[in-house]
Amino acid sequence: MFNRRQFFGAGAALLSAAAWTKTSAMGLPDAPTMDSAKTQPPVSPSAGPDYQPVVTLNGWTLPFRMNNGVKEFHLVAEPVEREMAEGMTAYLWGYNGQSPGPTIEAVEGDKVRIFVTNKLPEHTTIHWHGMILPNGMDGVGGLTQPHIPSGKTFVYEFDLVKSGTFMYHPHADEMVQMAMGMMGSFVIHPKDPAFMRVDRDFVFLLNAFDIEPGSYVPRIMEMTDFNLWCFNSRIFPDLDPLVVARNDRVRVRIGNLTMTNHPIHMHGYDFEVTCTDGGWVRPEARWPEVTIDIPVGAMRAYEFDAVREGDWAIHCHKSHHTMNAMGHDVPTFIGVDKTNLAKKIRKLQPDYAPMGTRGMADMGEMEMPLPDNTIKMMAGWGPFGAMEMGGMFSVVKVREGLAANDYSDPGWFKHPEGTVAWEWTGELPAPARADGAKTMAPDQNPGAHGKRG
Repeated sequence: MFNRRQFFGAGAALLSAAAWTKTSAMGLPDAPTMDSAKTQPPVSPSAGPDYQPVVTLNGWTLPFRMNNGVKEFHLVAEPVEREMAEGMTAYLWGYNGQSPGPTIEAVEGDKVRIFVTNKLPEHTTIHWHGMILPNGMDGVGGLTQPHIPSGKTFVYEFDLVKSGTFMYHPHADEMVQMAMGMMGSFVIHPKDPAFMRVDRDFVFLLNAFDIEPGSYVPRIMEMTDFNLWCFNSRIFPDLDPLVVARNDRVRVRIGNLTMTNHPIHMHGYDFEVTCTDGGWVRPEARWPEVTIDIPVGAMRAYEFDAVREGDWAIHCHKSHHTMNAMGHDVPTFIGVDKTNLAKKIRKLQPDYAPMGTRGMADMGEMEMPLPDNTIKMMAGWGPFGAMEMGGMFSVVKVREGLAANDYSDPGWFKHPEGTVAWEWTGELPAPARADGAKTMAPDQNPGAHGKRG
């Protein structure tokens, strides 16, 4: 049976113990839902083998029940409302009240039974991306199974033969359903709880939408020109931080179900890539990185020892992926004096503000009217001012003395005296400048003694 304290600690809208027992006797587990977009605490295993649970960034873990040695889960495919940031909600499709759906966690060697109820207006399936399973459980509509009609429940049942990080998503009307946000993470922990164990284990998906400013529903026919780039259907400034204690061993698992690659960069650390979709990377084959490029339809996991305190940025290094909804046809006015033009326009439109004459940094601090259900292109405030970010951007907050299960935001880092960049007010040497665009030959004898031979 479930541990009720664990249920309610996760913040999900879950059943009472009596109600759960009743549904268990009926054969179909109930389907917990979640209406919060905040990161929920990890859920420790209540039955079966031990494992270190993951923390889903701005998400949660789906509880299971044991039924004669089988772990049973219940996913409901349905329309959902996802708060992407305060002041901006998207009308998406997802699972159990959220997009992405809840993370499924189990252990290598487990047998799982996953009930999938379809409350969408059209048929669907679920493909268990990257997992080894019987062909008839692979979830490709028309090829390996009949589609799940609207209003019906299908059952997937298979053994988990290898550990790693995987994903689930539809393989039915895939273009529409994935564009509407239908996806989730599936983490299979090693059978040996000591294998590759870490202190903190985070997981999230990369996804993208094209939602016109002022609207709610993604443009599902878009293939390349997206305007909202997300970690787990959430955008900065309202992405939660990844909170870790100093000296923790930390793993970050990232899956990419967008239509382009994403070079994810984390400041302040180098790390080791320890897992791909195909499995764990042997110690002798791991490679050091500060940026890991995640291909389309792939997963990567990296690990590091959190030895340096601070607020360290983590983001996609495609710069336009760290901005929120914007017009891609905005002309460039850098260097153009629009003073007189702006005066004339304000006679007709008093709120008019010229944009981009000195670059776009003003947009981070500028207050201007926005359409309903739209947030600023560049947003977020830090301890030193406007952060001028959006989209795929968050912060890894490393702090001394955090409790093992403390994932609450510790606030901004208090820098030791003398460790913050400061304004120089003294004399400056004349800057060296190149006279042209030609390649410059190196100094033939920089500081050397004697002849080179």
